[in-house]
Amino acid sequence: MHPEGVLRTSSPRTRHPPLIGRHVRSSYNHLQGDVRQRKLFSFQKFFLRIDKKGTVNGTKSEDDPYSILEIKSVDVGVVAIRGLSSNHYLAISKKGLLYGARDFGPDCRLIERIEENKYNTYASAEWRNKKKHMFVGLNANGKPMKGRKTRRKNTATHFLPIVVQPR
Repeated sequence: MHPEGVLRTSSPRTRHPPLIGRHVRSSYNHLQGDVRQRKLFSFQKFFLRIDKKGTVNGTKSEDDPYSILEIKSVDVGVVAIRGLSSNHYLAISKKGLLYGARDFGPDCRLIERIEENKYNTYASAEWRNKKKHMFVGLNANGKPMKGRKTRRKNTATHFLPIVVQPR
């Protein structure tokens, strides 16, 4: 018995508070393999595109077939983005360069995060530069940014996934 007459079963230091609002990893299993067709519209007003040569850039054209992308969950919070017309995966090299990869590999694993402004960011799940994430980003001219120059808070790395209407 404790001096105040209360029975103590454990010391306050060893007692763990219940986890509230936290999801257990296994509760995300339904997201693995989820496939969505989207266009990624950048904060800079460009649609991200991957052409048949594997070149990644932005276009203002809403009808560009190379801007239709397939976003597939490959792990919890990790996606693969593939251009439907080009059949290339969006990839970030170890040096932070954006390119279209013919085959899925470590460069193609991207961490998808919904930011406070409701835009999404995509960072390399494999590579970092000085312990900082490298993001997919388009500059004001629609050119791909080097991953080493990108930051999560920079709006050049923010994209809105837009649902592609079946034709």
